[in-house]
Amino acid sequence: MLQLFKFKGGVKPQTNKTQSLAEPIGVAPLPSRLFVPLHQSIGGTPRPLVEPGERVLKGQLIGAADGWISSAVHASTSGTVRAVAEHIAAHPSGLATLSVEIEPDGLDEWTERTPIDHGAMEPEKVRERLREAGVVGLGGAVFPTHGKLTASKTVPMEELVINGAECEPFITCDDLLMRERAEETIRGVGVFRDLLQPKRVLIGIEDNKPEAVAALQAAVTKLGERFEVIAVPTRYPAGGAKQLIRVLTGKEVPSTKRSTDLGVQCFNVATAYTAWRAVAHGEPVVSRIVTLTGNVERPRNWEALLGTPLSEFVALGAPKADTNGYLMGGPMMGFEMPAMDAPLVKATNCIIAGSPTLFPPKAPEMPCIRCGECAKVCPHELQPFELYWFARAHNFGKTQEYHIFDCIECGCCSFVCPSRIPLVQYFRFAKSEIWAREKEKNAADQAKARFEWKTARDEREKAEKAEKLAKAAAAQAAKKAAEAAAAAAAPAAEASASDTPAAAPAAGSPALDAEAAKKAAIAAAMERARAQREAAAPKNTEQLTPAQQREIADIDARRRIMETQTAFNAEIAETQRTQSDEK
Repeated sequence: MLQLFKFKGGVKPQTNKTQSLAEPIGVAPLPSRLFVPLHQSIGGTPRPLVEPGERVLKGQLIGAADGWISSAVHASTSGTVRAVAEHIAAHPSGLATLSVEIEPDGLDEWTERTPIDHGAMEPEKVRERLREAGVVGLGGAVFPTHGKLTASKTVPMEELVINGAECEPFITCDDLLMRERAEETIRGVGVFRDLLQPKRVLIGIEDNKPEAVAALQAAVTKLGERFEVIAVPTRYPAGGAKQLIRVLTGKEVPSTKRSTDLGVQCFNVATAYTAWRAVAHGEPVVSRIVTLTGNVERPRNWEALLGTPLSEFVALGAPKADTNGYLMGGPMMGFEMPAMDAPLVKATNCIIAGSPTLFPPKAPEMPCIRCGECAKVCPHELQPFELYWFARAHNFGKTQEYHIFDCIECGCCSFVCPSRIPLVQYFRFAKSEIWAREKEKNAADQAKARFEWKTARDEREKAEKAEKLAKAAAAQAAKKAAEAAAAAAAPAAEASASDTPAAAPAAGSPALDAEAAKKAAIAAAMERARAQREAAAPKNTEQLTPAQQREIADIDARRRIMETQTAFNAEIAETQRTQSDEK
């Protein structure tokens, strides 16, 4: 029998799960409007692929994944795109996000679906299919699933952990999924097993869900798999990935490492189910099971289309008259929905209708008495009261020293605090401030790098320009010097010849013969140069502009001067050599 381990901390709040388990999963009707956010997962925001007025089919790609850590988005039903614009998001900030507004046509007509045989395909192709199908972690983190399906290159994959704990109070969507769709869930686990090739597959379910445990064990037996379905003790937050890995394997995942560095990977049961639908049926993620419970007449689990407005979804449960708000998620980690037209998204696993009776107004916050109860229940062994003091004092550097980013915001500390301090709210505030400052710093560093690069480029261009100008000036000076030397040397040579008639060699003398040979050689060299110049005359010059003709004439004139100067210099050198020999 598998040995189970314990994790530190945790609490046991009232579960409140039986209310929504009375009926099977229902199919929510088509809403009058769908607002499908393009950003529904961790990573890049998908690029919109549709325009207003365009008709789309159910499952049609409307947002292309932006980068590897991103996930595609699809139309939840067939209809007409009315807008691609900002719409309020299902987020505690209440900010808007780019969304595709679709008016359903009532036909719910699917686009073409193409199943694949994942066993016959390259693993990379299967991961790409999951990415294009929009499969993300449906346990709450919404991390793109394909990004977790690559094993470490240095550490062999030992255990694949499937999370069916569902430890948060009120939420029962995974419980009913495992009961009613156990076989497809196990087949999805098989897809993950084939991609990661672990030595063991462990499925952990809290022991307050015996029906789900029995259903998955029966499915494992029927399909002939060797997966281990294990009931773990009920204790919040046993459904946290690191906590469940600790319970099932005994391995502690450090904050500086990923679970794959220890040879473990963890997925939610709903994620496995949607992966199987994407592979075996070609269906992208366009809906999910959502628990509707709390202060309603008819609590139940519904399979609802993504993008369904909150107002139309909660109407299925007939909220009671004293309902005063709605929580998305559980009471421990959830948040209040910002508006009634905020849509359901991939991260929406539960909607709880609140009331003064169900969630009484919070008592006033009192000073921290440093009792240490928060530290006792923290599953990550942090010091929440220290983090609280530093966050309240805006000393964000110290909060990082105390590992604030190891906090999973489970709410255990706030749950047990006798001073009723909303500790998680302080931690979220500190994290957001650190992220904002880091973003500003990165932007400033990038701006500085761009400025330094531009300055270096300007300096380089100035140096290159100065060098070109210096070379041009030197060439011009050399040309003028050569012309001046030629002009000064010609009269001197003529005067020297006329001033020494008596020294002229007699006809037929060796000196006269040498002089004639020299001149003949110079004349022959100049004739060869002229012939070469004519042979290399430029072609296609019949249609030149006057400016181009003048430029060519200037070039030819400079060339003739240089040839004359060269011949003259050769003649002078030969004369000097002859005179030296005679002496």
